[in-house]
Amino acid sequence: MRVKICGITQVDQGHAIANMGATALGFICVSASPRYVAPTQLQTLTQNLPSHIQKIGVFANAEIDEIRALVEQTALTGVQLHGSESPQYCQNLRDILPQVEILKAFKIRDTASLNAVETYRETADTFLLDAYHPQLLGGTGKTLDWQSLQAFQPSRPWLLAGGLTPENIKTALNQLQPHGIDLSSGVERSPGDKDLKKVARLFEQLQFLGSRQ
Repeated sequence: MRVKICGITQVDQGHAIANMGATALGFICVSASPRYVAPTQLQTLTQNLPSHIQKIGVFANAEIDEIRALVEQTALTGVQLHGSESPQYCQNLRDILPQVEILKAFKIRDTASLNAVETYRETADTFLLDAYHPQLLGGTGKTLDWQSLQAFQPSRPWLLAGGLTPENIKTALNQLQPHGIDLSSGVERSPGDKDLKKVARLFEQLQFLGSRQ
């Protein structure tokens, strides 16, 4: 299972989380976010990470040239789109960055927003389901209605996000079988400041779940 810890802002925390067992780290490239990292900071954060770590930049309604420039400047292996980007936008991005994973995030509010996911099946590599919030892009601490997702079987691999914590991860994964999980606020002391004890607890819970399978 992919385990993505998002909103990394500190080099030492990024390396520690990578060594604990994360498969991906997320870096917020949206200036309005309290977890935002500037391009020079992003370069520092992505340097010297273990080679197996996927490095995902999170964007929202950014210019494609802006994303391309940042990917070229850094070691990003994936781009997560967290705004209202269209399938055509995703295709245009794929055309100029064919080697980069495209993750499309969806803020799930109701059945209609869940149904919209499949319209991106030809242009996104991975889906990410997050909880709806009218203003915030993510990191809200709000959970999805996991029961309503039990019949969700998309055509692409998908990550579960939205209010996941070390305390509720077992409950979530006992109900759902995503290809991966994405956590941010659930393992923080404050926005962008990860609590390594919480991260360690998360991996303890995941190890326990794995031992039962």
